[in-house]
Amino acid sequence: MEQGVEFKDVNTYSGLTLAYMGDAVLEQLFRSIIVSRGNAPVAKLHRQAAFYAKASTQSLMAGAIEETLSEEELAAYKRGRNAHPHTKAKNASLSDYRRATGFEALIGYLYITGRQDRIWELAKKGMEAADGV
Repeated sequence: MEQGVEFKDVNTYSGLTLAYMGDAVLEQLFRSIIVSRGNAPVAKLHRQAAFYAKASTQSLMAGAIEETLSEEELAAYKRGRNAHPHTKAKNASLSDYRRATGFEALIGYLYITGRQDRIWELAKKGMEAADGV
């Protein structure tokens, strides 16, 4: 959790609010992991980050980690997945978009509850699955 920021009860946040937070957390995490792999031209770094940010990739990541989730984590994932967004990703199926939203909501939930180690664990497992495609 960020120093000086106090969140309300995590159960009061909608699935889409959790996904909003999770999206930001994942963007920084993906960039951190990509840069840790070594120096590269910024255009290449951006392409790699965009790959992980795509709904279809995040849907695949969600599938890779779903079996490892606790009941509490699965509930957070489902809150995001079952939310009814007013928009849809440009180049994604509705099912991929919803699973990606669930993945982001899970990450947002974990961030708000201060479980950064679990975020890293799940994101790395998801990225490994995406890299294997």
